[in-house]
Amino acid sequence: MSWQTYAYDHLLCDIEGNRLTVAIIGHDSTVWAQSETFPQLTCTRLLYVRRMSTRNMHKIVVQKSFTSLIGLDQFKLRFRSFSIDSTYKEMPRKLKKSERKPWVTSVNELKRKARLQRQAKQEASEITLRPPENGLLVQALVPFACEVYAARAKLLTCASMVLKSAIVYSCRLCGEVHVGNPPHKIRTCNVRGSLATKEHVWEIGGMEHVLPVVESFHLYDRIGRAVSHDERLEVDRIPAIVELCIQAGLDIPEYPTRRRTFPVYNVAGRMIDFEKRFPKHDSPGEDINAHGFWEKRNQSSEIKSMHLLGDDVQGFATRGMEAWEKMLLGSSTIMQKYGVQTCGYCSEVQVGPKGHRVRNCQAFKHQMRDGQHAWQEATMDDLIPPVHVWHVRDMQDGGLLVNGLKRYYGKLPAVVELFAQAGAKVGENYASMMREDVAVPGPDEEKLVV
Repeated sequence: MSWQTYAYDHLLCDIEGNRLTVAIIGHDSTVWAQSETFPQLTCTRLLYVRRMSTRNMHKIVVQKSFTSLIGLDQFKLRFRSFSIDSTYKEMPRKLKKSERKPWVTSVNELKRKARLQRQAKQEASEITLRPPENGLLVQALVPFACEVYAARAKLLTCASMVLKSAIVYSCRLCGEVHVGNPPHKIRTCNVRGSLATKEHVWEIGGMEHVLPVVESFHLYDRIGRAVSHDERLEVDRIPAIVELCIQAGLDIPEYPTRRRTFPVYNVAGRMIDFEKRFPKHDSPGEDINAHGFWEKRNQSSEIKSMHLLGDDVQGFATRGMEAWEKMLLGSSTIMQKYGVQTCGYCSEVQVGPKGHRVRNCQAFKHQMRDGQHAWQEATMDDLIPPVHVWHVRDMQDGGLLVNGLKRYYGKLPAVVELFAQAGAKVGENYASMMREDVAVPGPDEEKLVV
């Protein structure tokens, strides 16, 4: 009997008027048999099915369309069903201490741009610069800067209100975060000083674990000289996303910045500024709090009104999710024009066309660089680092996540998981990370899963 005959005679059946589709796939990812209505499997899906198999099995039966059936619990099936409609998004691999972050722009492209710049310096000709390279603002991005700043303030307020009714745990050794109670038992703590069982040592976390703040030096002149090592204690450090909004056109009296009315020219590779250093209408000392920048600013009327809405936790979670999406979308739009730099070995970030000169890098082989940072183009994850936590749609056994079933769990950013547990709807862009199409078996069913 061939595998095709076996599939048609013994595997295909009708349940509640629905015709099942079936395929038999070997360990070498070759299709042995399949029905006519079974979808075509790509290489990615075949590898996914292969990972879900066990070594002692010689074939895998993948059954589809189980979720659309009614009354499936009446049938005592031996195997669990897995959906292959959505591809699972692998989490970024944790880099070693000796590894550098991936380049946003290829090294060959950077070398090509450097050759063009050296050729331009040899020619005494003017290079046309466009905003924001010439010091002027991109007027179309000024509303985005205001929206991102307002969305960030709204996000912090909503997250603080939701945290009053939720619990966040943080590992004291490796810094892993878990949202919800009780904390998981997944043994992934593998750092110096961790337990031999690789179990986490949990403690109560807070806002800094859900939304970590990445700071950057505040630049008065965005295209001026970089901050030197001797000025590291004289220049204010503010959240990097706030500095990005300021450079994109947001005006905050506590952090003055220079707004040019005339562009800067590039002649033979040198930046020439014909504008006076401090114009008459530019008074950076006005409207600054004389008591310093450490006092907490008064909240706006909009944020105050949010505190008066009562104990609607789900409402705060929904508005916080909207603010999170708006902040990410606006920041990515601004970063397409305004440069952000990050160190290739540590988490240092500097908003601007170039990095600072402060020698405070303590990453891999920093002695060879005299503590200087290895600057490269930053990504959104460098500006707003996503803290991924474990996610399961339907909690079992009191919501405890165990180590033996971790391959069935999904992941989400910590702030998204916080709002999702409070009742907010998660966007479709996180569907590939949540893995909600994978059924989580019980402890006694896991050995039957293939």
